[in-house]
Amino acid sequence: MEENKEQVFTFSTGLSLEDIRVKQAKFAADRDWDKYHTPRNLLLALVGEVGELSELFQWRGEVKDGLPGWTSAEREHLGQELSDVLIYLVRLAERCHIDLPSAVLDKMVLNGQKYPVNRAHGSSLKYTSFVEETAAQSKEP
Repeated sequence: MEENKEQVFTFSTGLSLEDIRVKQAKFAADRDWDKYHTPRNLLLALVGEVGELSELFQWRGEVKDGLPGWTSAEREHLGQELSDVLIYLVRLAERCHIDLPSAVLDKMVLNGQKYPVNRAHGSSLKYTSFVEETAAQSKEP
């Protein structure tokens, strides 16, 4: 009997966040845009791009993994909007002097502490529910 195994999606490995940071910094410098790329302006641009990304999902209902039913043009547009979000996020991190890859790893460790597997497995509750549950259990006689 053959199991129905889904193909695991992976990113390409040829480009790092540092590569993106360097390419975007050069792109902005070549156009003399650094003077406009303040943290506030970058954040507002990022929010605008997230809005454009959201529009692609608006009114579609729940969208399944892998985007079945999306045309190649829709998928390409989604890739462009996701790229805009990532580019602005990396540029914002650079201008704020946040080492984004290190911050991501630190955050993943923190999330592991906030959402321990034995409590969070299969649950969509916020971590504060686990804290409240722990506090309530410690008060029991």
